[in-house]
Amino acid sequence: MCKSSLHPVPRDFDFLFGHWRVRNERLKRRLAGSRDWEVFEARMQCHPVLGGKGNVEEHVCDAFGENRWIGMALRLFDPRTQHWSIHWADNQRVTLEPPVVGVFEQGIGTFHGNDAHEGRPVRVRFIWDCRNAERPRWEQAFSTDQGANWETNWVMDFERLPASEMTA
Repeated sequence: MCKSSLHPVPRDFDFLFGHWRVRNERLKRRLAGSRDWEVFEARMQCHPVLGGKGNVEEHVCDAFGENRWIGMALRLFDPRTQHWSIHWADNQRVTLEPPVVGVFEQGIGTFHGNDAHEGRPVRVRFIWDCRNAERPRWEQAFSTDQGANWETNWVMDFERLPASEMTA
């Protein structure tokens, strides 16, 4: 369920709690004019932490041969600003990346932050669309001109796993 962040315990990401199959589409080369996408599947689980003021998700993907990819998002809600921060780390870079910060409005969460891609400063945008809470969608885009133009470079479509597949 997606609701506004004005509640004492925010419910914006409650739709994501549980186990998911995730279809990933990712540009093979970012900020290079590429239209060549790679498609792979992952499994994800998400649960609340800090009494509901945060949540943690973990992605696991075996699509890259012997190098199992594991990624983790930590989301924290700041009751003073009524904004979420999303922090990312994975087992390839093993560092906490700069957060993106934002809010949900009418089932769409928009989050922005600053980062670098291959040494080049970029503005990062995440969009969470949970208007269909059983099939949410996440998108990542980069901008090299402070948001005047965006290149969407990663899309994830989520499908909730039935109980019979949660440990498979």
